[in-house]
Amino acid sequence: MSDQLSLLDPSKVAAVAAATVIATNEPTGAPRLKRANREQLILRPYDLDSTLPADHDARAVWRVVDKLDLSGFLKPIRAREGEPGQSAIDPAILVTLWLYATSQGVGSARELDRLCKEHDAYRWICGGVSVNYHTLADYRVDHQEALDELFTQVLAVMTKEGLVTLTRVAQDGTRVRASAGADSFRRERTLTDLLGEARDQVEHVKGLADDASVTKREAAARRRAAEEREERIERALAELPKVRESKKTEEDKKEARASTTDPDARVMKMSDGGYRPAYNVQFATTTAEKVIVGVGATNVGSDKNELTPMLDQIQERTGERPKEALVDGGYVKLEQIEAAAKEHTAVFAPVPAKKGKEPDYTPKPGDSDAVAAWRTRMGTEEGKRVYKERCETAELVNAAAKQRFGMTGLPVRGLTKILTIATWTALTYNVLRWIALSSA
Repeated sequence: MSDQLSLLDPSKVAAVAAATVIATNEPTGAPRLKRANREQLILRPYDLDSTLPADHDARAVWRVVDKLDLSGFLKPIRAREGEPGQSAIDPAILVTLWLYATSQGVGSARELDRLCKEHDAYRWICGGVSVNYHTLADYRVDHQEALDELFTQVLAVMTKEGLVTLTRVAQDGTRVRASAGADSFRRERTLTDLLGEARDQVEHVKGLADDASVTKREAAARRRAAEEREERIERALAELPKVRESKKTEEDKKEARASTTDPDARVMKMSDGGYRPAYNVQFATTTAEKVIVGVGATNVGSDKNELTPMLDQIQERTGERPKEALVDGGYVKLEQIEAAAKEHTAVFAPVPAKKGKEPDYTPKPGDSDAVAAWRTRMGTEEGKRVYKERCETAELVNAAAKQRFGMTGLPVRGLTKILTIATWTALTYNVLRWIALSSA
């Protein structure tokens, strides 16, 4: 066969070979590939403003913050014109970051730090300014007074724009899990022993400064940890008298315990019927516009003493008291109903009834005029209709705080910081309501 091909014309031989390759569909030679080259430089036109659509929520939150007076956040800044020191981050950036992050259910400073590097919305808010999780974490809890003023300022602006009316307000509390384990609660004797051990540990770590095998940084860290533990145990011992006061029987008073992790936390009955370390966060909300007008936090599981302080807070923030206050049965305390009536606020709360019996709305002997009026009011169809607005208002806010804004557990410790986180949540909720009501 080869002899026969050799006798043929060379062009015919090439044609036969090409036809053979096509017929067998087998490529010849090494494959050509586009391989990754991660060392090459890529120049790409890019601006942060083009990464977000015009109607993005981050832009809306920034526009709201841009209208507000943030002077309370500027006061602690030590870097001033004509003086040495690195420039501080604009409070508008940090406030907007936490408001937008809270609206997205982000409550971790480390997670927010990551998003500021990887997510377009957070990068847009930063505008090229670098942040880190230490700065973010500290900023969230270190400005309670300025944050409280900002919350009041938002209410004032919304009221001026006709977006808030104080005709009717619903108040409710929600138990939020504390950052403390149940096994961190100790009796007085154990706490005293632990305090002695903690003080010995502090003295021990102080001696590490002269130990050549331990770096100065490590020695300082261990000393700081030992001193913080000593301080927490001392605070736990200081909280024990308050815990005893809340107990009803002498036996319970003897068994009083305080947490070495978060001395302010208390064991409370949760919504699922279980008992866990928690805080009681209070919100008061207008029934018409669903705007939060009062926020509080306490380490007392009962709501019986929370109505009067909330009404006082609303008046302090807005300059007026609500005409009607809607609360559940846990708030029913005759003295507080009387106090509210003196300030021209009518309380709508269920009248207690014995098990298996209908409530008795007839005024009782010894009732004051305010209490008698409350009983009578709750027996009317109008009173029952008004009271129904409590659930659709207060429960809505509590659900949003937990399910949307991530307030199911608190990453901070201490009642002051808990109130700060609750205020961030309420402020975020109101900013979103402001945007929604203004658009409507």
